[in-house]
Amino acid sequence: MIEARELTKTFMRTLLDDNEKNKKNSRKKGKIRNVKEEFLAVDRISFRVDRGEIVGILGPNGAGKTTLLRMLGNMMEPSAGEVIITDEEGNAIDDVVEKKRNIGYLSGNTKLYHRLSTREMLIMLGEIYGLAQEECHRRIEEIFTVLDMTKFGDNRIERLSTGQTQRASIARCLIHSPSIYIFDEPTLGLDILSADAIIDFMKSQKERGKAVLYSTHYMEEAQFLCDRIIMIHEGHIIAHGTAEKIMSDTSTDNLRHAFHAVMKGVSK
Repeated sequence: MIEARELTKTFMRTLLDDNEKNKKNSRKKGKIRNVKEEFLAVDRISFRVDRGEIVGILGPNGAGKTTLLRMLGNMMEPSAGEVIITDEEGNAIDDVVEKKRNIGYLSGNTKLYHRLSTREMLIMLGEIYGLAQEECHRRIEEIFTVLDMTKFGDNRIERLSTGQTQRASIARCLIHSPSIYIFDEPTLGLDILSADAIIDFMKSQKERGKAVLYSTHYMEEAQFLCDRIIMIHEGHIIAHGTAEKIMSDTSTDNLRHAFHAVMKGVSK
């Protein structure tokens, strides 16, 4: 289980004064001035994801989705609040390294070792995670089967297609068999077959009792895949519940229309 408790993240941003907006005139007048201010990217967000559950994070660009996921993945320190991760017995895990061992994190800008094959990369990661050689090779074969990678698992990553590279990225998250998966737009830009393979993978992990948390812009995907939906805007949760509940609350018949209805209500 993973839980966000009052998670908050603030950043500093630079505002341009009226003179700076017109740089040419500003330079002539010698009045270029930048004003820095603190802003909330994520503001006191709380929720939990249980084992055997898929929860989708939806929101427009700049809503705070990636910042939220990075804090949940222990890749970014929150300004306030905390992330609670528990083991199979329900005991809270305090050690940071152990927390990260329980998480498989995938983002759109995940970097891979292009000169290695997926198999070579996974062997290296298995050694980092302390897997015995026999266990590591068994895990690799299992991963190749689950993600349908047998045909290209030994090709260098730099020669893989976009969909194949995304599967290699997911394979990286699987080698240590984490209990929690955090995926930031895992199917973005993929062809239908590659996207379906990743969706099938997420459903299979749910059936194995894993907790799956992911963001997506594909409303139809979220509607049929997620047990619950969390919509955020400007760092706040603006809707939370099953797709059916959110559609009922907004008197709509699909999640895309529900999303627009919720956003319209926020904008009033």
